[in-house]
Amino acid sequence: MLRIEHLGIAVKDLSVSLPLYEQLLNTPCYKQEVVETEGVSTAFFRTGESKIELLEATNENSPIAKFIAKKGEGIHHVAFEVENIEAEMKRLAALGFELLNTTPKNGADNKLVCFLHPRTTNGVLVELCQEKR
Repeated sequence: MLRIEHLGIAVKDLSVSLPLYEQLLNTPCYKQEVVETEGVSTAFFRTGESKIELLEATNENSPIAKFIAKKGEGIHHVAFEVENIEAEMKRLAALGFELLNTTPKNGADNKLVCFLHPRTTNGVLVELCQEKR
C-alpha cells in the first residue's frame, strides 16, 4: 500500500453536500463524474496528499443507496493506492481477505479498483485503487 488515496463519503444529495464540503475544506470540487456501472455520482476534493470523494446514488438499487438506507450518510470506505492492483489482489486473497470483485473494475478518477468485504477488514469497506496507465 502506497498511501491513503481517498476517503469515500456517502451523501444523499450532492447539490447540498458540494457547497458544504467546499466550505469545510476551503477548496473547490475539482472533478465530478458518474460511474454508471456502480450507480453513483462522485465529486472529488483534494486535501493535502489525499482526497475526499462524495458519493451520491443515481438509483435506488445502487450500493450507495443501500448503504444510506441502512446506515445513513457518512464514511463509506477508505481507499488505498497500490502500485500493482492485480498483484495486491492476489496477495490479499491468499491471506484470506474476501475480494468483492475477482478482477479490477473501472472506477472514478481514472482508477482501476477492487473492494474488500468489510467482514474480513474489521468492518471497514476497503478499496484498492491504481491509476490507469
